[in-house]
Amino acid sequence: MDRTFIFVGALAGFVGVALGAFGAHFLSTDMLAVFETGVRYHLIHAVAILATAGLMGRASGRLLTSAGWLFSGGIVLFSGSLYVLALTGITIFGAITPLGGLAFLAGWACLLMAAI
Repeated sequence: MDRTFIFVGALAGFVGVALGAFGAHFLSTDMLAVFETGVRYHLIHAVAILATAGLMGRASGRLLTSAGWLFSGGIVLFSGSLYVLALTGITIFGAITPLGGLAFLAGWACLLMAAI
């Protein structure tokens, strides 16, 4: 599973940097802040996925696996909804963002429990 999260974390980092560059060059200033929030959380949690992979075998495997998948889902839901909102202006996508935030929080809670 650690190799899976190394792959997922590296892919998430690559995509996050590419999207950050895209947003900086092609978005209007009114939606750029929304897009940049998505990129910031995307990249932070790409690193969290890589850290989770590095912790595999040192703590509870089930909790770490859950954390990795929750961080991944959080990127899709939180950052993804902000990307779609910024690119389309369709505000209903903002309703999905808190679900991604909950996934991020649950992932951090899993890491905390793994440490205990």
